[in-house]
Amino acid sequence: MAEGFARHLGGERVAASSAGVYPASIVQPETFQVMAECGKPLDPAQTPRSILMIDGASVDFVIDMSGQPVTRLLRNFEGRQIDWDVPDPIGTSLQNYRAVRDLIEQKVRALLKETADERG
Repeated sequence: MAEGFARHLGGERVAASSAGVYPASIVQPETFQVMAECGKPLDPAQTPRSILMIDGASVDFVIDMSGQPVTRLLRNFEGRQIDWDVPDPIGTSLQNYRAVRDLIEQKVRALLKETADERG
């Protein structure tokens, strides 16, 4: 969801990529549904990726929602790690997916504003 919001809200100034420490085998159908509900549909071909596939040298920020030491897994990472306390909605109700979606949207909007303010 965070990648989807970053792409939709950040436009061309953001190159977002989502990856996990222990990625699921598929993007959950509920994720596609709740993102479509808010007018930000995800690419149906999207699949979960491992953070081990990311070259840290190409990353300015790592948003960690896992509570794991993710930046240690990135080769050549010299950027900034930001920790977000966001619950994993997998296996919960659609209502919970919506609440997580809304929380992630708020956090992405705040980060985009913060980084725009930093750039002047």
